[in-house]
Amino acid sequence: MALSASVLSAAIRAGLLGNGDSAAVDNDALTALCDEIAGAVVAHVIANAVVTIPPGVAVATTGTAAAQVGATTAPGIGTVS
Repeated sequence: MALSASVLSAAIRAGLLGNGDSAAVDNDALTALCDEIAGAVVAHVIANAVVTIPPGVAVATTGTAAAQVGATTAPGIGTVS
């Protein structure tokens, strides 16, 4: 699943409101807070994550032996660190 600030915001909101006694704080300020937290988390992950793809992903190349250009031609599963 791709990173989504709106999905993360909804999950944060659900977590904060999950105990059933917090309906009084369910307002625009909570929505704004959840949106800000989610946006910051997504921005941080995008800016700082390192994705390592293991060997074995199919690629297609063009060019000379000294100047190859290529792109993956099959999906691969990476590790985020």
